[in-house]
Parts: sequence; C-alpha cells; structure tokens
Amino acid sequence: MDQLSQLSSNLLLIAFFLYLAATIFFAVSVTGKKFKNKAGEEKNIAGLLGYSSSIIALLFALGYFVTRWIVAGHAPVSNLFEYTTFLGIMMSLAFVILYPIYKTNVLGLFTMPIVMLIIAYASMFPREVSPLIPALQSIWLKIHVITTALGQGILAIGFAGGLIYLLRVIDFKKNDKQVKAIEFVMYSMISIVGYILISSIFSGLNYEAPFAYVDEKGMEAEVVYHLPPLVGPNEAVPLTDEQMTPFFNVHPNIKSADLNTVIWSLFTGLVLYYLVRLITKRKIGELLQPLLKGVSPQAADEISYRAIAIGFPIFTLGGLIFAMIWAQIAWTRFWAWDPKEVWALITFLFYAAYLHLRLSRGWHGEKSAWLCVIGFAIIMFNLIFVNLVIAGLHSYA
Repeated sequence: MDQLSQLSSNLLLIAFFLYLAATIFFAVSVTGKKFKNKAGEEKNIAGLLGYSSSIIALLFALGYFVTRWIVAGHAPVSNLFEYTTFLGIMMSLAFVILYPIYKTNVLGLFTMPIVMLIIAYASMFPREVSPLIPALQSIWLKIHVITTALGQGILAIGFAGGLIYLLRVIDFKKNDKQVKAIEFVMYSMISIVGYILISSIFSGLNYEAPFAYVDEKGMEAEVVYHLPPLVGPNEAVPLTDEQMTPFFNVHPNIKSADLNTVIWSLFTGLVLYYLVRLITKRKIGELLQPLLKGVSPQAADEISYRAIAIGFPIFTLGGLIFAMIWAQIAWTRFWAWDPKEVWALITFLFYAAYLHLRLSRGWHGEKSAWLCVIGFAIIMFNLIFVNLVIAGLHSYA
C-alpha cells in the first residue's frame, strides 16, 4: 500500500507539471506567432499542444484519484486536501470538454493556472489517509461530494469566462469602481499564492506555537499553530515561553488557528500585490489585458453562460438534493442550518438568480460577467472561510 500511495502522489505531481506545460503552451498560442502549413493556412500548434497537455494532465490526475481511492478504501473526498484537489481536477475536466466547442486558447491560459492554484492550495493541508467516521461510511459520500465538486468545477469555467470578459472590456485608465473591483479579484487570487508561500516558509522552518484553550464545550484542549499567532483561541495559554503572544483571542466557535492562517494569507497577498504594482507600475488587470486583444467579448460571455447553465443543475443535485438525502440517512434530518448547508443554499439561490436575470431580464455582457465572478467567490468563500474558520458538522478536518 505504501508503494501505491507513493504512486498516487507522483501521479498528482506529474499532472501538476503537465498543467504548467499546458499553461505555457496556451500562453505561447496567445502571444506568439502562428505557423503556416504548405497551403498557407495558419495553424496554432501551441494551442493544440496546450490542449493535448491538459488532456494528458487530466488522465494523470484521474490516475491519482483512482489509486488514492484504492489506498483509502473509500472515495478520496473526505478531507480538505482530497476535496480541493478533486475540485481542481473537475475544473480541468470541464475545460477539456468545453474547449473543443469554442477552441479559445485564452480560456486555457486562464483556466490552467486556476487549476494549478487550487491543487497547490490543497497540497498545503494534511495529506494522510484516515478512516472515515461512521456518518461518512455511506455510498452517499461518493454521490453527494463527487457530484458537488463536478458542478463547482464547471461553474469555475463560468468564472474564468466572466473574468476574461471583464479584463477584455474594462478601461483600466479610469480608476472607477469596476477597476477597483477587478483589482480586488486579482488580489484575492494572489492571496492564495500568499498562503502557499507563507505556509511553505514556516513549514520549512518547522515553526510551531502550541496553546492550551477552552473549546466550545467548555473543555480544556490544545491546538498547535504553524504560523505566528496573530489571533489566539478562547482563553489561550501559551505552552512555550518563546512563542509570540496573540493580539486578541476569539470566540470558541471560531477555529482560531485557521483564522490566523487566513489573516496571514491576506496580509502576504497584500504585500505580493503591491510588490507587483511597484515593480510594473501598472494594475494587475492592466498587465493581463493585452493578452485578450483578439478575444471576442461575446464569445467569452457565451462560454461563461453555457458553463453555468450546465454546472448549475449538477451542483443543485449534488450540493442540495443528494446532500439532504444523505443528511436524512446519517442524522435523521434533511436540514439543520449548519454553516455549510446555509452557504450551499446561498450558492444555489445566487446562480438561480443569475439564470433568471440573464434569461428573463436580458442581463448579458458586463452584468452577467460580474455575476459569474461573484458566484465563484461565494463557492471559494464556502470552501476556504466556512470550512476553515466556522465550526460545523460539515467542516473538514
């Protein structure tokens, strides 16, 4: 089993570098010269290589998923590393399916880095295979979680299409609300890079700061921070003399160590964002806009709408209907207003509103694109903040 577990990790690593290769090929296809065949027809070989690399990467990623399933004995979607990795894989699957329809290399240029970012983010969490608790030992783990991830992966393509549209049409010479909003989106993505960077640095230093505290049940417990503690747990007592004293302590229902990680990520992301701005003397969106000169805004708008039209019903099945069936079986009630349940409902209502506004009110173009971006922000808020910071029945360990 150890060899199979190592094989699983190696397959995922190979897939990651193939996604990187796909990104490079798509970048060349967008910025480089096209080749001409003997008949004088232009052939974008780099785009074809990018798509081929993304297909091979997907196959290796699915190989990781299958081998880890064999090692674990259950679907590998039971912790934050497994689920987030699978979300990235499902986004790449959605891209592989949709690319032949539109053949837009810019979509690959934006999608592949997001897939890589999601997988790299997932790799920061514990990767150990652990047995399932009794409530999770059900076929509904496979049905509910896998369907939810597939739906979210397709919705992520809608985000990529909406982002491409906005970066294509926004006038960055104006410092208006739209420019500030798209720059905030760029900063949010850079903050994930910041999380990966700062976590890797302190992990390499083997940093630990243990605390004794009182949990939500009034029981004494211990927690270990792997980043310097800016915020501490409820009634925190440092267990070593040399560790940093938190600026303040939080409510016992808030997972303080994870909140501390979120704060460090946002701070590091802010530093990286302004460092790029200082070096280039340009906004992040302004740096990306020249890559999109040949992109049709209408095509980007169509891609985002089609992705959401496909992803929404799949997410509804997995995130709500199958989830409620499983909750009824596992906990004898189909709804309990748990934070994850509430945010799944918010996600459903938001995308339902998007489709209503687009089909009934004619919300196309910029309005539609902003909704695509906001919708994916809700998904990521649920995945990152609700999972990490707010204690609940659905919170991943």
